Amino acid sequence: MKGPRAAAVHPAFDDADDGYDAPCGADGAEEAPESSEREALRSLLQQRLAAYLAGGRPRVILTDNLRTMLSIKKGQGLLTFRVHRMFAEAPPVVLRALARYAESHDREAAAVLRAFVDGNEHQIRRVTAPRPVALDVQGAHHDLQALFDGLNARYFGEQIAAKITWGQRGQRRRRRSSIKLGSYSVEEALIRIHPVLDASDVPGFFVEWIVYHEMLHEVHDMPIVEGRRIYHTPAFRRAEAQYERYVEAVLWERTNLHKLLER
Repeated sequence: MKGPRAAAVHPAFDDADDGYDAPCGADGAEEAPESSEREALRSLLQQRLAAYLAGGRPRVILTDNLRTMLSIKKGQGLLTFRVHRMFAEAPPVVLRALARYAESHDREAAAVLRAFVDGNEHQIRRVTAPRPVALDVQGAHHDLQALFDGLNARYFGEQIAAKITWGQRGQRRRRRSSIKLGSYSVEEALIRIHPVLDASDVPGFFVEWIVYHEMLHEVHDMPIVEGRRIYHTPAFRRAEAQYERYVEAVLWERTNLHKLLER
């Protein structure tokens, strides 16, 4: 749902980052500390909204978007609400409308939501928009877009909206004790894959495995447990294991990680 002069709803994403870190020795930590006032508002809104939904679990993302005030995406029993921060303290009537609109696109609910946005236009902050990222998908040995498109068709019903690119190519670090092979930015709706994987001796199925891992973050919740965000929930790990070459990919990583760290 856009600002006061528009009523369309468009899918969008915002406000979280995660990445695939290749473990070195013991598994690395899978959560990050979060204790900001913004997170408290987001968590409370998510709890309040859950009370109005007839089915499915809500995932709330607060934004400071200038144009899209509300977007809703459904997938795997999860309703992702990407809403402007003005909704953080919305009254019950607005939250009921938000739930009805998510579940049935109710016209009366849409009117309530538009009126709420109109009445809170002053909360829309004018900030500098992020600079667009130039996408680099065709590597010397692996085509990220082809891998992404294949996975999107086989596992996600072509519903993953994120873009994909190789990460920045630069000078090799002399000493590396760990490496982030992939990352997913919700704010940019962008997957980045480490260019160290664009090599002739890195099999395509392993690059595809890293891409698949990052794509899962678009459809899986990242809950806060005792003040820490959990990126890889049990549900995420179960979905991760559905990759058809999962065992082979894990084994390849364990056998060849030392080579990637040296590059």
